[in-house]
Amino acid sequence: MAWAPLLFALLTYCSGLRGGFMFSEPSMSVTPGGAVTLSCSLSTGAITTSNYPGWYQQKPGSAPRQLIYSTNSRPSGIPARFSGSISGNNAALTITGVQAEDEADYYCAVWYVSGTLTHSDPGRWGTETKTSPVFPSLSLCSAGN
Repeated sequence: MAWAPLLFALLTYCSGLRGGFMFSEPSMSVTPGGAVTLSCSLSTGAITTSNYPGWYQQKPGSAPRQLIYSTNSRPSGIPARFSGSISGNNAALTITGVQAEDEADYYCAVWYVSGTLTHSDPGRWGTETKTSPVFPSLSLCSAGN
């Protein structure tokens, strides 16, 4: 049986950030068993470990799930195939041994000086409010038309 490539769509968090966050890859596809690296950057400067970058996964109908916090730490229950890092000036999420269940939307989050969570390209998406067990009232952007 042939494996269909998986699509990784990257969405964004709305904030009042004057600068801008952007994803290098608005969407990606990968064959199961392969590896993929997603990255996001800050247009006004480098993302560093001091920004405590994290990553979230969201599947349709479910709240976002925290995959990575503080650059490269995984919450209990998150498989080791998910890993976070700083690559150059960007935050990166690498998924090795990709599985069909990994098909989802992925969010990059950083801790900004103002104490707010921010994500990339806030002008690109419409707004909606979703809930998350990690942040009970996390306002996210989605690609609603």
